[in-house]
Amino acid sequence: MSWWKQSVVYQIYPRSFKDTTGDGVGDLRGITEQLDYIARLGPDVLWLCPVYASPNVDNGYDISDYRAIMPEFGTMDDFRALLDGAHARGLRVIMDLVVNHTSDQHEWFQQARRSTDNPYREFYIWRPPAADGGPPSNWGSHFGGSAWTLDEGTGEYYLHLFAAEQPDLNWAHPPVREAVFDMMRFWLDLGVDGFRMDTINMLSKNPDFPDVTGAHTPYPIAEEHFLNGPDLHRYLQDMKREVLSHYDLLTVGETPGVDPTQATEFTHPERGTLSMIFQFDHMRLDTDRTHWAPRWTSRPWTLTELRDLLGRWQHELYGKGWNSLYLSNHDVPRMVSRFGNDGPYRVQSAKMLATLLFTLQGTPYIYQGDELGMTNVHFDAIDDYRDVDTLNFYREARFERHLGEAEVMAMIWRKSRDNARTPFPWNASANGGFTTGVPWMPLNPNYPQINAEQAQHDPQSVYWYYRTLIRLRREQAALVDGRYGVLLNSHPAVYAYTRTLGDTDILTVLHFSDEPGTWPSDLPLRGDAHLLISNYDTDATDIIRPFEARVYRQRTIPAP
Repeated sequence: MSWWKQSVVYQIYPRSFKDTTGDGVGDLRGITEQLDYIARLGPDVLWLCPVYASPNVDNGYDISDYRAIMPEFGTMDDFRALLDGAHARGLRVIMDLVVNHTSDQHEWFQQARRSTDNPYREFYIWRPPAADGGPPSNWGSHFGGSAWTLDEGTGEYYLHLFAAEQPDLNWAHPPVREAVFDMMRFWLDLGVDGFRMDTINMLSKNPDFPDVTGAHTPYPIAEEHFLNGPDLHRYLQDMKREVLSHYDLLTVGETPGVDPTQATEFTHPERGTLSMIFQFDHMRLDTDRTHWAPRWTSRPWTLTELRDLLGRWQHELYGKGWNSLYLSNHDVPRMVSRFGNDGPYRVQSAKMLATLLFTLQGTPYIYQGDELGMTNVHFDAIDDYRDVDTLNFYREARFERHLGEAEVMAMIWRKSRDNARTPFPWNASANGGFTTGVPWMPLNPNYPQINAEQAQHDPQSVYWYYRTLIRLRREQAALVDGRYGVLLNSHPAVYAYTRTLGDTDILTVLHFSDEPGTWPSDLPLRGDAHLLISNYDTDATDIIRPFEARVYRQRTIPAP
């Protein structure tokens, strides 16, 4: 079995993890200092968000030199020390691979914009203006406005699906692929154990760049023209042949807009190119897709919707591919605030959601702070936010669409990426022990109550529950390879399912409600049922408590 199927991944956002220099920015030495904390928690893999040289327009996802470390984070020697320290503790390390775009400060782009006949011109996507002198098409940027920016020096527009400072690479140009593959070998030969591939299914665009029709906004996101494009799998097969097949790696692709059938094409054990993908269906569960800014919306969702959605992925990928399991990361709100209850039932719902992640099939991902039950943050002023997407949304909503301050801030409180990026609280001291200086963004004000020191000293904390879940996943083979079977398919508040392998059933029961209820009469426990873990101290089979989670092991029922 591939090692990554049995692994648990811990994601680190370096800027917000631990600062050792007092400049208010987390750094590589800070991660190295805390490797023992991570190792005690129990994951197998560290995923580092970008640490490459960058002007930081998009917090490191705009890379100006793929083979250099951002000075704020340290040096290449610091990176090697981190890598060696992780490996010494049995932790593998994967890095972000951001190759849909570069920074506009990258030497390739600096060369490309010098003239239309520069050798690097074709490294990027250029088009002449439309007949009226405007952008070549109405494609919109994920960060607002047009996805095309005019380069006045050469009189042509370049494409950027994200910020204007993040020009898209032209993967149709073979030297681009060769340069990326060579860069990947550089890091793998250094000892890196794999890659998380940022927006990897955006590499192939419709070469005609047609307008999006029927749009409700001047610059719609043209997903139908750049997600899973016509040459995407050819590019990835090239990557597999030239690079990936020569190493024993974990590769996970960020693939919005992919369904289970398409996911099989990415992750099939023989034909596929990647170990697993991040799918986004459940990340869109609470959004209004008809809104002008759907990612910023919130709508009520039902447990039936979530159960059907997750179940589809469990059934259709079984034996054909592999999935990642996540509810939070650096790009989305804190999971306990979004899918649970960050008030009186914060601890119970954080544990319940973690149980969901660790008992489905796939590789679980823990985002830093999940193990503490960290919550969303409600900064009063927009000046306290740092995320380029948040700031662009605020400007558009307030000054172009004239929405009220309270309405806009409420949307930001719910959905800003900065909810996940507040500095990690190590203890209750000033700035949570994150820095001795001024933090690059404020900490969540609740850090005196929610921090790593407090959690490690409380045997009932979310932290200790995660440790137990990680251990159980290693001990119970059915949690890795067992076939998924749903129970109580229409229950409005209880999500129950089994993972079956050989003569073993693992039964998971999750209560998605802050109201107590009765134990479902059509969910009887067999006499041999053994409780493996619960987020309550006592095991009561007549009631089910707010956000309760229970996992049992029992024998399978022999076929008649």
